[in-house]
Amino acid sequence: MLAQARSDRDDRELLDAYSQTVAAVAEQVSPSVVKIAVQGSEPGPARTRPGPPRQPGESSGSGSGFVMTPDGYVLTNSHVVHGAKRISAIFQDGQRAPAQLVGDDPQTDIALVRIEGPNLAALSFGDSSSLRVGQLAIAVGNPYGFDCTVTAGVVSALGRSLRTSTGHLIDDVIQTDAALNPGNSGGPLVDSRGQVIGVNTAMIMPAQGICFAIAANTVSFVMSKLIHEGRIRRSYLGVGGQTVPLHRRLVRFHGLPTESGVFVASVEPNSPAARGGLRDGDLIVAYGDKPIAGIDDLHRLLTEEQAGVGATLTIIRDLKRETVEVTPTLRQ
Repeated sequence: MLAQARSDRDDRELLDAYSQTVAAVAEQVSPSVVKIAVQGSEPGPARTRPGPPRQPGESSGSGSGFVMTPDGYVLTNSHVVHGAKRISAIFQDGQRAPAQLVGDDPQTDIALVRIEGPNLAALSFGDSSSLRVGQLAIAVGNPYGFDCTVTAGVVSALGRSLRTSTGHLIDDVIQTDAALNPGNSGGPLVDSRGQVIGVNTAMIMPAQGICFAIAANTVSFVMSKLIHEGRIRRSYLGVGGQTVPLHRRLVRFHGLPTESGVFVASVEPNSPAARGGLRDGDLIVAYGDKPIAGIDDLHRLLTEEQAGVGATLTIIRDLKRETVEVTPTLRQ
């Protein structure tokens, strides 16, 4: 009886600690989360459409976003704001601010808008490369217009690839079972410290508990480019891939500088990768003389300047170290 009582008490203490963590993170993060309301002519497929009757030929919708800098840069999904004529950000307390589109990147489904306002509470990025399957994940957003809804779950899987409604393939996506619904798009996925580990972007309908977020390290890179240039132009290989760990024996045998690489999950027909001889199942470990530890490394190297410039990819194929020659093209 005494042992059972102790076990029950321990369980209650664990549940209390879990509840306190989620509640504290929700209180910390919610002031930075906004409802993104749009009016425009090109409604995105994942927007909700509440509100009064709209003018003929004009669409409206909403999603989520969150403040990332004190001077008003707000992250959201590209599909939430793409084609919008007017964008507004509505805070938890009802304060509404007009927003200007800084830039968007449909390839990663990330967009950046800017608002003006006093005392803006900003969130910070966590390191998505250090995530572990099973760790706590908390989503905050505005599903179906219900402001600042909080759901909690775990990181279900890492390194997923997700094809967006526009046909773009997003690599290195986080899978979570934190419940998402239409309107959550663009909201933050945060860890137990309230740091952003991803941007919520999609759910599998009608499945339950299969939801996806764009990894924070990808988002941070895109955000920086959008702030400085307003857009991202990339060179293109035609590879669908994900970050995977490499076996230690493989790393030691080939003297590799990193313990992870990019697993080639798919190669698009007639793409630069296909013409260069890259195959499904290859592991990319270097681009030119630059080590590749993951998909983010590859994305950073595939800049506009690399289009038309031949490069050597170092790969592991059938446990052997090989090279293939590729010439990226500019993505249209």
